[in-house]
Amino acid sequence: MGAAKIKKGDSVIVRSGKDKGRTGTVLQVLPKEDKVVVAGVNIAARHRKPTQENPQGGIDRREAPLHISKVGIAVDGKPTRVRFETKDGKKVRVAVKSGETIDG
Repeated sequence: MGAAKIKKGDSVIVRSGKDKGRTGTVLQVLPKEDKVVVAGVNIAARHRKPTQENPQGGIDRREAPLHISKVGIAVDGKPTRVRFETKDGKKVRVAVKSGETIDG
């Protein structure tokens, strides 16, 4: 495992799959599984039977995890890869396309 190129709170674009082209912010990163949860993307519907806690039952819709390789950090509305550079003695993330510093 390398360092985390995508972190919670990053704005990302989905590169492949049914939600290709959609953007959202990262809600959660699951490093052991190499997956991320993105707001409003990869919505899974779960049909729930009525229970005592939820007497109505119904359909729960929530974001399911996506593989980390399917998303790219959004810089100027387009996905980019990320590399690490050392600036002022600190390791920072840099967009490969533009050379912009992503954090710090």
